Amino acid sequence: MKKTLASLAILLAMPAAAQRAEAPFVVGDTGYQRLQDAVDAIGEGRGTIRIAPGRYRQCAVQNAGEIAYVADQPGTAVFERATCEGKAALVLGGQSARVEGLTFQSLRVPDKNGAGIRIESGDLTVVESMFRDSENGILSASDPSGTIRVERSTFSGLGGCEDGHGCSHSLYIGEYGSLSVVRSRFERGTGGHYLKSRTPRIEVVDSSFDDTQGRASNYMIDLSNGATGTIARNTFVQGKDKENYSAFVMVAAEGADNSSAGLAITDNDARLAPGVDRNTSFVADESGDALRIENNRLGKGIRSFEKR
Repeated sequence: MKKTLASLAILLAMPAAAQRAEAPFVVGDTGYQRLQDAVDAIGEGRGTIRIAPGRYRQCAVQNAGEIAYVADQPGTAVFERATCEGKAALVLGGQSARVEGLTFQSLRVPDKNGAGIRIESGDLTVVESMFRDSENGILSASDPSGTIRVERSTFSGLGGCEDGHGCSHSLYIGEYGSLSVVRSRFERGTGGHYLKSRTPRIEVVDSSFDDTQGRASNYMIDLSNGATGTIARNTFVQGKDKENYSAFVMVAAEGADNSSAGLAITDNDARLAPGVDRNTSFVADESGDALRIENNRLGKGIRSFEKR
């Protein structure tokens, strides 16, 4: 008992900075052992959770507020093997969230839709983060007023199509207002699409899609219900092991609910992986709208456009 009281006295006498160092999740001057406690401390307000290097089998649900989840050192804070609500490591439903410098890996759930991030509502920005070896990287619900931006992030070893469970994807955004993907990398897909979006507005620029080591993968970009916007200055390499190799970019395969008029697909580079010999289309379209497809550099066996 005396030893316990002495330890408590030492802790209380420690400066705030030293106390913060004892806890992996820090909000202001207060440290927490559990990520959920740090989220709850911000509540309906606005705040940043600083996350120390480490591997965490923890998850959290954000139901309100504006919260930034920021690694003290990018790439050193890893969330793995733990999901909340049978969904994701981070289940986000507040006003907004920012995720910076975090890694999410080995996330699986019974319905085969485990994700690093499940965004339920509100705006989301993801920067310098990695999603790997899980069922989904980022998966969304629907929020037509919300925006999602992914920048300088990597999606690797994701996706799959399971009997009776549909497909999971590296990045799957539902009926959100818009999606922007900038300077990001998609690679080594294990099924489904690399990027699947139902948003009416899309931006995918300065990114790479490397399917060389993909397994049973489908489209690299699937705009399921059509979209306006820009797909530009990206590089695409289609690999050998495909469930569907008929196109790199697919527009409105599940109905033209959104206008695709003027969708600009320009200045991209698309190739087949070394040793792959087949015919395919860079863009396949079922929307019937007038797309703008220009200045794309296409390798052998790839035709520019196919109307379906």
